[in-house]
Amino acid sequence: MLMTDRKFCLDRILKTPAIVWLALMLTLPLGARAELLIRITEGASSAIPIAVVPFAESGSMPAGDKVSSVVQSDLTMSGEFRPLEPSRMLSLPSERSEVYFRDWRLLGQRYVLVGQLTRNGDRVQARYELFDVNQEKRVLGETAAAPAGNVRSLAHHISDRVYEAITGVEGVFSTKLAYITVSGQGDQTRYRLQVSDVDGKRAKIRLESREPILSPAWSPDGKKLAYVSFETGKPVIFVHELATGERQKVSDLPGLNSAPAWSADGRSLLMTLSRDGNAEIYSKDLASGKLSRLTNHWAIDTEAAWDHSDRGIYFTSDRSGGPQIYHMERPGAEPRRITFGSRYNARPRPSPTGDYVYYVHQRDRSFHIARMNLENGEESVITRTGSDESPSVSPNGRLLIYATRQEGEGVLTVVSADGGAAYSLPASEGEVREPAWGPVTR
Repeated sequence: MLMTDRKFCLDRILKTPAIVWLALMLTLPLGARAELLIRITEGASSAIPIAVVPFAESGSMPAGDKVSSVVQSDLTMSGEFRPLEPSRMLSLPSERSEVYFRDWRLLGQRYVLVGQLTRNGDRVQARYELFDVNQEKRVLGETAAAPAGNVRSLAHHISDRVYEAITGVEGVFSTKLAYITVSGQGDQTRYRLQVSDVDGKRAKIRLESREPILSPAWSPDGKKLAYVSFETGKPVIFVHELATGERQKVSDLPGLNSAPAWSADGRSLLMTLSRDGNAEIYSKDLASGKLSRLTNHWAIDTEAAWDHSDRGIYFTSDRSGGPQIYHMERPGAEPRRITFGSRYNARPRPSPTGDYVYYVHQRDRSFHIARMNLENGEESVITRTGSDESPSVSPNGRLLIYATRQEGEGVLTVVSADGGAAYSLPASEGEVREPAWGPVTR
């Protein structure tokens, strides 16, 4: 089934009993492997020139990725930086005394990052410095270390620190992605819940099933995932402890159990339940098991997410005749419709800064990701693909990941929040979908 067919099925939530439309959404794409690839598809014209000089090395370094190469790739992926290729560098300094700012100005660089790696037993230490070329001054100088088998984490940490030093915004290169892949056909179909670095590397399968897995959602501490599994023959919400693999069944009521979303304190989950015959939004306290009903309407209400205040919710409802986004400022308040630009707007995901909400938006028979400025109500379409779904916002609000199709294959695509830069993460073969961007945990 094509992605557009899946969108048509989603649209039918507004005319079909909830348990039926969820089943219609489930498709059986072809094979997938664990690790994602990366393709830079578009860069921002305003990207900042930066030279990430290959780090000097002392001692036997572990085989595999070089720290400076990972940092360069991270900064490129953000869309906000344009790293200089090492082959164009006039010198390869590793400390302040070796940096000749005139050379870097001739190459048009705004910043230069240098460093040294030293291996001591089973640990690798990095000493690194970031310089402003025009002002000829150091803006960052630190030492960090990691186990020799975990140099990618060390590199992501350096990327985060460089990004924050220049932009003033916290980096997200050390965060994780969760997503679903599907392999095989018929009786050989396998669904896999996977977790990887934000660049698709170091992917690990956390759950494998013959039955569909949907809607992964991260806990605020990054230690758990909530998701919907059909392994018992019906939709059930589980919470999965990543460190131990222990799982807890948190909602197995008659009918639909779907769309889990964590509260900011990690104590409760939003979810869509049809226990009374119609899809409504509830909040469940995980410690006590107490359910609180948040919506009560003949329409189908679903896909809820807490707003920036963690008191109100955004959700999708057909109460106006078609799927639109609504905001409820607090439990018991009258929901207010906020989208009007097309007949289909669904799956709201607010930014962590509280200034935008992102959602799936239909325009000219295509489905895109749009964002709304919550201060003035201005709507902008930020994706250029045409079968887009499942938006998830990075913890710093600067990037957005979503599922789409490119050249006939299901891929994940990351775009800057304004749509100015993009890269895609296809599986090494087959399909990948349902992305969820993990929190900052350091």
